[in-house]
Amino acid sequence: MDKQRAGKPPTAEISNEAVGVLREYTGRGPTKAKTMIKEDVVTVLLADTLTKGERRLAENGHADRILELRHDFQQLMREDLIAIVERHLERKVIAFMSQNHIDPDLAVEVFVLEPATAA
Repeated sequence: MDKQRAGKPPTAEISNEAVGVLREYTGRGPTKAKTMIKEDVVTVLLADTLTKGERRLAENGHADRILELRHDFQQLMREDLIAIVERHLERKVIAFMSQNHIDPDLAVEVFVLEPATAA
């Protein structure tokens, strides 16, 4: 099993891989990431996500344009992010929600898992 071989908890693996996906799509990954799992909900909180250009735009009053662009990126990244969570938790994601915040520079990815079956 992937998570056992790596020796890292699935939360750490999900965080690391989510940062990698953002880096791949935006050219720069967040500098901080934390994944939390509570029953059927997985939340990935990312900090320091904006590129240098996006920061400059925000400083000059264009935060709304950045949020629109980030929303577009999140729609493109959706399947990659869902695949990460499903692979590490071996559960199906039934809903994905994503949001960004400019100041402070934070993003959140929320995954709702199919309810676990009782054994």
